[in-house]
Amino acid sequence: MARLRPASLLLCASLLGLGAQAQVVRCQDARTGQVTYTDGACASGEKAREVEARKTAEELERERAQAAEALERKQQRLELEKTRQEAEAARLQAQRQRELLERPAPVRPDYAASPQCQAARRQWQELNEAQMREPLVLQPGLDAAQRQMDLHCLGPEGYAELEKARAQRPQIVVVPPARARPAPPPPRPRLTHCSEFQCFDDQGKSYPRAGPGRLPGPDGTCRSAGGRAPC
Repeated sequence: MARLRPASLLLCASLLGLGAQAQVVRCQDARTGQVTYTDGACASGEKAREVEARKTAEELERERAQAAEALERKQQRLELEKTRQEAEAARLQAQRQRELLERPAPVRPDYAASPQCQAARRQWQELNEAQMREPLVLQPGLDAAQRQMDLHCLGPEGYAELEKARAQRPQIVVVPPARARPAPPPPRPRLTHCSEFQCFDDQGKSYPRAGPGRLPGPDGTCRSAGGRAPC
């Protein structure tokens, strides 16, 4: 470590102790490494480095006050900038809302008065009148004409809402009444056995005998033929 000259030490102490505002310079001999301090310039060939002078308590307090004041001014500027940005954002939002309120409402076209609606309505009326004149004759184009009239007279938006309501409507299926089948004729009775005076059939009825092999029939009497009477 380089030793300091006594004169240099006294000079440094005097400069630091007096609190002079002059900058202290540290000089070091490049050949011997000897260090000296001065408030002027170093000798030729010596390495110079500035050394900050020791500050008094008043100077330190003044610097701290200046730093605190600078920090407060910076915070005030930030608060003012933030307030300005918020005010600008509020102004733009109010301007957008005012523009929306002042914007004229879109004019909806009168689809019901259009020529397409009138033509579709006439076509539907013709098919509907034909259906009413002949209810039993199916008009295949009536449903298509109805939808065409709805599209041209209600517009795309109204037609879409109507189609949505139709899709949610329950389907009603009309089942035609079944035709009553004619009842089959009752089977003709067949004789099962006979006694001397009467005969019996397979339905539990009895028939008086009018004579040998003769039984009453719808036109008078008939003769038993293989158990197939009465005739």
